[in-house]
Amino acid sequence: MKGQLCTQKSRHFSSSFSEHSQRCSRVFKLVALGGVAVFSAISSAGTLEQAKQLHDRIAGVPASEQTLNNIAALLSDSKPIEAAYLAMENPAFYSTTLKLFATPWTNIDQDSFAPLNDYSATVIGAVRDDVDFRQLLQADMVYVGDNSLNLPAYSTSNNQHYQALEDQFIDLKDGLERTSQSSLNGLPSDATAGVLTSRAAAKAFFYLGTNRAMVRFTLMNHLCTDLEPLKDNTRSPDRIRQDVSRSPGGDSRLFINNCLACHSGMDPLAQAFAFYQYDFNVEADPDGDSGAIAYNQNGQVDPDTGTRVQGKYHINSTSFPYGYVTEDDEWNNYWREGVNQKLGWDQSLDGKGFGAKSLGEEFANSQTFAQCQVKKVFKTVCLRDAESNDDLSQIAATTESFKQNSYQLKRVFAEVGNYCMGE
Repeated sequence: MKGQLCTQKSRHFSSSFSEHSQRCSRVFKLVALGGVAVFSAISSAGTLEQAKQLHDRIAGVPASEQTLNNIAALLSDSKPIEAAYLAMENPAFYSTTLKLFATPWTNIDQDSFAPLNDYSATVIGAVRDDVDFRQLLQADMVYVGDNSLNLPAYSTSNNQHYQALEDQFIDLKDGLERTSQSSLNGLPSDATAGVLTSRAAAKAFFYLGTNRAMVRFTLMNHLCTDLEPLKDNTRSPDRIRQDVSRSPGGDSRLFINNCLACHSGMDPLAQAFAFYQYDFNVEADPDGDSGAIAYNQNGQVDPDTGTRVQGKYHINSTSFPYGYVTEDDEWNNYWREGVNQKLGWDQSLDGKGFGAKSLGEEFANSQTFAQCQVKKVFKTVCLRDAESNDDLSQIAATTESFKQNSYQLKRVFAEVGNYCMGE
C-alpha cells in the first residue's frame, strides 16, 4: 500500500563509539548551574583525571597539557560549565563530535559517516554560534564554507562545496559562515524551514515517494520518536489521501487498526510539504546525486494536479477515490488531541498553518523537541542511553536549562559533560 510508512520500523542508530562495559563507581553531588539544579559526577579520581575525561568526552581527542591544566583549574574553582566550554574550543568538537552527532539525521540509512552536507554543516554552525536551536527547523539559514576559502561554489545540484570542506580538512570551527538559504537555493524566504529545506534533506526525504518521509524522519531525528509509538486510531481519517486503501488485501480491519492509526495524524502534517519536490533524472541519475530541491511558487501549476501541489500527492488516486485530495499546503496537527498530547505541544501556537516553516515551528516548540536534543547529547557524551533514575533526573534538569538558556546546545554539552566526567 503506497504511503504506508506506519508499518516501517526505524533502523537502529549505530554509534561510532563503543559503550563502556562497566561503569566506574561514583557519587553524585547536586550543584547549581545557572540557577538550574543538575547532577554533577564526582569520581574518586583527582581533578586532573576528571578534566581529561571531560575533554575526551566532548572533543573526542586528547587535550594538550596546558589545556588540561586550565580545565582542571576551572573545575577546582567550581566552574564546571566554563571548563566544558574550554573543552569545546578544540576544533575536533566541531569537525568530529558534532559532525558524527548531526550526520545520521541527513540520510535515510542514518549513516554517521556520510559526507558533510548543507544539513550537517548548518547544525554545526548553529551550535558554534549559540543559535536558538529551534531555528534549525524554521529559519532562512544555511551554513557554507567561508568565502575566503578555495572551495567550489555552493550548488543546488551537487555536494561538491561541502565535500571539498571535508577533503581539505577545513577547521569547521572557523571555516563556516551563515547565510540565507533563500539567496542560494531559489526558495522564497517564507518557504525555507532550516534543515528541512536543505538540499541534503530534500535528497533524502523528498526523493520520489509521497513526502511523508519528511514527517517521519523529522519525528525520528528531532523528536526522538517514530510513527509506531504515535499510533492513534481515534483521530479522524478525513485528511488521509487517496493512495491509502481503506481495505488492504480486502480486509478493512487492517486499515482501521494499522493504517488509520498512523496516517490520520501523519497525512495532515505532510500536507505542509505539498509544494516541494526533489528533481532529478531518474534514468541518468537513479541515486539523485545531481538533483535539486524544487518548489512550486505562486503562479506555478503542476500539470498532474492543476494546482501548486506536486504530482506525487495525487499518485495512486484510484486506490480509494473518495480519499482526501490535496489542494494546498495547509497542515493541521491532529496529535494535539488524544494520546499524543504527551509530546507537549506549545499551547501558544495554533497547531495549524501553511507550509514547512510553520510546521517546523510547531515541532521545534514542543517539549519533546527540547528533551530529544538533550537525550541525543547524553548518548554522544556519555556513550550510552540514560539508564538510572539519576540519569533521568539529569535529562529532565538539563532540558529545563536548555529552554531557559535560549536553546543553546553548547550549554547542554557542558552540563551533560560534567555529569558524565566521573564515569
